Order: sequence, then structure tokens, then C-alpha cells
Amino acid sequence: MPARVLRRLLFHVTRAVLFVCVENAGRSLMAEAIFNADPPAGWVAESAGTEPAPRANPRTGPILAEIGIAAPGHPPQLLTNAAIDRAAVRITMGCLDHRACPARLKNAPIVDWKLPDPARLDDAGFRQVRDEIASRVRALRAELARADRTGASPDPVPT
Repeated sequence: MPARVLRRLLFHVTRAVLFVCVENAGRSLMAEAIFNADPPAGWVAESAGTEPAPRANPRTGPILAEIGIAAPGHPPQLLTNAAIDRAAVRITMGCLDHRACPARLKNAPIVDWKLPDPARLDDAGFRQVRDEIASRVRALRAELARADRTGASPDPVPT
């Protein structure tokens, strides 16, 4: 096997960004979908909830579709220790004060975006949360790409 091919195989490691909220039905699903629509090379987003809902909020898919992005193809998922450990960057959507937020997540390096739960908002409010997530995800993608180019540690764009 040529050395350049071997180098690509050895050094191509996909790193994960983990977006977490309580139900994994709105905010974190939107963040995952928006990030994965145009991720930096070598990065992928995952999402999970501390108390996942049985299904995504019925407005999540249509409101993402308004900006040309498809919702993730999976139902809300339970946050696991494996997901926490696998993630290079962990971002909560505002669940750190929630009783269901596991101590293990609270002790991991994270950024809390402190976004309101769009399920409690009207459609205009839901769109406002979506747009704020999109803005923060754009900044995060740019920061991860910059850190990859310069070899610096990523600073996952605080609140």
C-alpha cells in the first residue's frame, strides 16, 4: 500500500460534536441536522437527550425544511456515556440545570448554549430558536475548520 494512502487511513479520524438537550426532539436535532448539512472535513454531529421523547417535535422537520435542511433520520436518542466519551466537542442546549442532566455530562468539558425550548413557543419563536442555532452552528463549523488548519484546540464558540 502506498505511504500516502496509508497516511490517509491512519490519520483520517472522524471527530464528533455532540448536541444534547432534554428530549432530543427539537433543539439538539436541529443542531445536528444543520451541522451535518455542511460539516468541516473530518467532523460529524450527533445528538441525544437526557429524557428522549418518543418522537421529534412535529414542527422540527417542517421548520428545518424551510431553510432547505432535512431532519435527522433517527428518532430521539438517549444520551449514553459512550456518546459523551466519543465526542470531541459537547454542547448542551440549556439542559444543565435540568434534573435529568447526568453528572457525567456536567463534569465533561462542555459549552451550554442556553437556548429556550421551542416546544413551548409559537411558530415564530420556534423559527427564532432555529435561526439562532443555525448562526451558532455556522460559527462552530468555522472555528473547528480554523482549529484544524492551525493545529489549535477548538474553542467551541461560547454563548
